[in-house]
Amino acid sequence: MEDEKRVDSLQASFEGIYMDYSRQNVTAKTMELLMDLAEEARVLDKFKEMAQGKKINSTEGRAVMHMALRADKGDPFSVDGKDVVGPVHEVLGKIKAFSDKVRSGAHKGATGKALTNVVAVGIGGSYLGAEFVAEALSTGPAAEGAKGRTLRFLANVDPVAVERSLRGLDPETTLVVVISKTFTTAETMLNARTLRKWIVDALGEKAVPLHMIACSATPDKVKDFGIDVNNMFTFWNWVGGRYSVSSAVGVMPLSLHYGFETIQQFLKGARSVDRHLLTAPPRKNLPLLMGLLGVWNSTFKGHATRAIACYAQSMLKFAPHIQQVDMESNGKSVAIDGTKLPFETGEINFGEPGTNGQHSFYQLFHQGRVVPMDFIGFIKSNFPIDNTKIGEVVTNHDELMSNFFAQPDALAYGKGPEELKKEGTPEPLISHKTFSGNRPSSVIMVDECTPYAIGQLLALYEHRTGVQGFIWGINSFDQFGVELGKVLGKKVRKQLSESRKAGAAISGFNPSTTRLLKKFLKN
Repeated sequence: MEDEKRVDSLQASFEGIYMDYSRQNVTAKTMELLMDLAEEARVLDKFKEMAQGKKINSTEGRAVMHMALRADKGDPFSVDGKDVVGPVHEVLGKIKAFSDKVRSGAHKGATGKALTNVVAVGIGGSYLGAEFVAEALSTGPAAEGAKGRTLRFLANVDPVAVERSLRGLDPETTLVVVISKTFTTAETMLNARTLRKWIVDALGEKAVPLHMIACSATPDKVKDFGIDVNNMFTFWNWVGGRYSVSSAVGVMPLSLHYGFETIQQFLKGARSVDRHLLTAPPRKNLPLLMGLLGVWNSTFKGHATRAIACYAQSMLKFAPHIQQVDMESNGKSVAIDGTKLPFETGEINFGEPGTNGQHSFYQLFHQGRVVPMDFIGFIKSNFPIDNTKIGEVVTNHDELMSNFFAQPDALAYGKGPEELKKEGTPEPLISHKTFSGNRPSSVIMVDECTPYAIGQLLALYEHRTGVQGFIWGINSFDQFGVELGKVLGKKVRKQLSESRKAGAAISGFNPSTTRLLKKFLKN
């Protein structure tokens, strides 16, 4: 860390984003070898194939085209020889027109009142990304567009989640966005039917087309549900759920809340990183560097976890979103050809905004397990508070950033017995107060938390996940592990229905589950 030449060599920047990875356990030789690994794995070539519309999701026979969702008009993205950018911009135009009507009051509810409340109903990738962006933009200039408006998300089928999402809302002023590609997702459709009943009970059947819209790819099912198909905003099978925030899935509810122009800046930020990924030299390519460091820490150093520490309260939903992006993508045990991998892939991602996390789980980082960390901070605050004139030593943001700069060094340097002895620490406590140090982290500093910057950060982490998947030789774009639980859930659902309605005996389950079901059904 005291070698200035080394520090200079382990940093990179792009358009207001600065990354310092000098606290990682790497040398110049390490990075050279990792670059060789990336070249051998054809990582950047595979991203170019992705952008060309090749069906790199081979297990499902699909292209992977989330970059096309934020492409500029005329950009050359196609699938099966057909342009996809034109249709993307048609949907964006439709979203702009509808969200403008709602926000201006031109599209009113059944009783003639403006629709100022939005409840987005989806689960997994159909809500996590949008919720992250909604929170990230909730302070600062972008928040001006949301004044007098409410945006809530309903994902969990727990009835308490329904109550929380509707608490204080009036059906007369509420618009529900149902987000499901197939319009068959069990949790989403149960919640959608629940909210449909809430609207119908208050306003009658005629209110459904005015108070409910859909983001889906199945117009027949949308129509059968009672939603006007003209108010269906489509997306495509080359959009994976966890990568869908740049589609109607995220753009529709976010535009209703913040205004389309604001969300357009978010898309432009993501597009800037897409272009950076495809054109930047390897040693200056931020997503490539991040992915290589992830592979180094997990596969070579054996660290199974990774923490994301955003020193910005508005980023509180970033780590939960990246959990899904990364863990659903790279939680695999076989190579893309189906053969068993001789190593583990993926990391357990988690995080909490700083400084909250420092008083929660940093103890483990400093003196327990080694957990590689990403520290993310902003140079400017979206809500500056300066009380230095009345006695405070620093502004509130400077206090926050003091911790942001201190924690990576504390992890890197630690504190040894000799230093503790010099400080007069009692001998019995020296081992308890020793910090081994040499714990890896990267520091990512961004100018300001704007819609553009939020788009950049999203794309950085999306592509980091892809880099690691390509190096490991896995398919980062399927998720068969999600399916088994759904199948078993249908079996349990059928049993509960038959037992509740007709008193059917519990059968077909192991002794443990049978006992649990019997106990549950007693109530």
